[in-house]
Amino acid sequence: MTETVTYAVADHVATITLNRPERRNALNWDAYARLEAALRRSVTDEEVRCVIITGADPAFCSGDDVAEIMAGPDSFTARKAPPVVRHQPTPAAMAALECDKPVIAAVNGAAVGWGMELALYADIRVASDKAKFAELFIKRGLVCDVGGFYRLPSIVGPAKAAELLFTGDVIDATEAARIGLVREVVPHAELMNSARALAARIAANPPLALRYMKEGLRRAAYGDPRELGGWAIETIRRLMGTEDHKEGVAAFMEKREPVFSGR
Repeated sequence: MTETVTYAVADHVATITLNRPERRNALNWDAYARLEAALRRSVTDEEVRCVIITGADPAFCSGDDVAEIMAGPDSFTARKAPPVVRHQPTPAAMAALECDKPVIAAVNGAAVGWGMELALYADIRVASDKAKFAELFIKRGLVCDVGGFYRLPSIVGPAKAAELLFTGDVIDATEAARIGLVREVVPHAELMNSARALAARIAANPPLALRYMKEGLRRAAYGDPRELGGWAIETIRRLMGTEDHKEGVAAFMEKREPVFSGR
């Protein structure tokens, strides 16, 4: 069986790759668990000084695997207390936020829904010219995870963050660079070389100082995400019981426009 997330280390750089290309790297329960484990492994791995997160082509991450996470018999809705959701952000989100080593997202394709959240958890984002970004949660009758609330306004500004969150619009790599969401856009074939070159420059620095530098940036820019994350998760749980959420999922699965009722 193919691993849904892979982990490899070379030259002090850990590369975490979402590996469900047939599902555009959508996250199912197994992939969420493996992503959390890989991120936590990077923290305890003494060989690692920098982390790259990417996806197996053709996508970075298309968010939740809707058929399993939202619509299947083992879905959020079907569970009273799903293990991936607690009174805080998802374990994978907390693992990303708590990673004390610099993280680069090498965005090679669609980063939408929770895939965009994952990109936001990185310290630096590098995009291929095939990358696309969207906070699609509003289209499913939900709110975003902690990344959209906690990181996005600091990266692109409150007004642009509000626009992206309220509309669920998809933006391309050029627009992402224009608004400061990504550091640079490179030809698709050059993406990983660009990300590795940047990671090598970072990893050449003293490991302890790097970790404290990241901690200082987090404290200055973001503070503690747990209170906000707890509110977001409880709100998501509440919204998952609404008719609008069920309609949003059904419309996506049936490839039609949704009709929302406000209930």
